[in-house]
Amino acid sequence: MTTMGDVARIAGVSASTVSHVLNGTRNVNAATRLRVEAAIEEVGYRRNGVARSLAAGRTHTVGLSISALTNPYFGSLVHAVERALSDAGYVLIVGDSHDEVTSEQRVTGSLLDRQVDGMIVAPAAGSEHTTLPEITRTGTPLVLIDRGVDVGCDRVVPENFASAKTLTEHLLDLGHRRVAVVRGLAGITSTIERFDGYCAALSGRGITVDPALVIDGESSTDVAERQVHALMSDADRPTALVSLNNAMTIGTLKAVRGLGLSIPHDVAFCCYDDFEWSDLFEPRLTAAAQDVETIGVKAVELLLRRIHGDDDAAQHIRVPTTFHHRNSCGCG
Repeated sequence: MTTMGDVARIAGVSASTVSHVLNGTRNVNAATRLRVEAAIEEVGYRRNGVARSLAAGRTHTVGLSISALTNPYFGSLVHAVERALSDAGYVLIVGDSHDEVTSEQRVTGSLLDRQVDGMIVAPAAGSEHTTLPEITRTGTPLVLIDRGVDVGCDRVVPENFASAKTLTEHLLDLGHRRVAVVRGLAGITSTIERFDGYCAALSGRGITVDPALVIDGESSTDVAERQVHALMSDADRPTALVSLNNAMTIGTLKAVRGLGLSIPHDVAFCCYDDFEWSDLFEPRLTAAAQDVETIGVKAVELLLRRIHGDDDAAQHIRVPTTFHHRNSCGCG
């Protein structure tokens, strides 16, 4: 690897002169500057950006700890965050926590070791007692995304309760009384809030939640497929289903198709999270769509403010969803 000393030797000047040319810290006469620039081009010298950034107290990098990068929603969220950071001159470093605290701690520890200027985290269950206090103790600016636990830092999360309630109420409005729910990973705030919305919709119509109609899909395509297959194989199967994230929606659709059943003719269906192809797929999925772009951009805006010294009270931003009424619910 070429060094500043190599450039200085070829140009016939001191290393400090090369430094002044590179950093503009002192005037260098035109002839000397030309010799240094020619030597830089000859040897292909590149400044050590990490060392320069650390000397300035900034690396212009941001760490993101997030789960299930194979999930289309999280993939879109990473893209939104990366684009907003890139526009601000920052580089994003991403680690997959696999929704496990131990993995999350390894990811965030590695990011801290790399001296990131700030961190965005979609917290795993229980991380408010482990990972998040470890980050805040370092003084590293922190913003939570997608899931909001109250640890005294900024949070940007989607609207969960009312969205799940709306989806369930829509199925009830169509006359369904046996509405099953596929809920996500236990202990995650989004899982809790969405399930609470489902329960509130039933309660509002005087319907008691039937534990037999509550499926723990664990935010997994495979688990949801197995559980929905078992439920829909029963003679007393529900007439409607609501899935509370898109990984489980894929599993639900696979299970229904695997049984030779049809949506919405054999079972009505609504889901939380939308897909790019939802309006092209048959049946077209009735869904609550998250504004992924806004979630990512708002998280980056809050983080950059903290990085630049803003010490105002922590903000909690709820980003509304959009109800897309299509025909998987049996309408139209």
